Amino acid sequence: METIRFDDIAALQKHVSADFGPFGEAFEVTQDVINRFADVTGDHQWIHVDVERAKKESPFKTTIAHGFLTLSLLPMMNAKGKSPFQLTGQGNAVNYGSDKLRFLSPVPSGSKIHARSRLVSVEAGPKGTRVETEVAVHVVGNDRPALLYSMIVLYQGKVG
Repeated sequence: METIRFDDIAALQKHVSADFGPFGEAFEVTQDVINRFADVTGDHQWIHVDVERAKKESPFKTTIAHGFLTLSLLPMMNAKGKSPFQLTGQGNAVNYGSDKLRFLSPVPSGSKIHARSRLVSVEAGPKGTRVETEVAVHVVGNDRPALLYSMIVLYQGKVG
């Protein structure tokens, strides 16, 4: 794996691509995971937690994961672990926000999801290096993503 210093803009820009990399590890979204997320967030909407009602009334015939649960599972899927490079030299990495978040298809309870990513842009700025990555989360076996997310991270140098 190539090692690139966080502020080597030219080296990082060589990895900007329209193509997504390989999928990371899959994670099973069980009903227990969905229920625990509902407890933490207070979002107990029936389509997520009422298995019997979902079988009868949901167009998916099962419960589905919350969209924000799917988003929050990105670290579990380790999409960035499949990156062809590793950043070094930074003091910290700050979640700087998002320019796009779309929930495109459901994640049924009991399904496995996996993610892949692509580097969209790299810019030097007064506060550090701004890196935008697009992540696609898919239910394993589905071509259509369940989630598309443009994540922006600000990498800053070490203090002192």
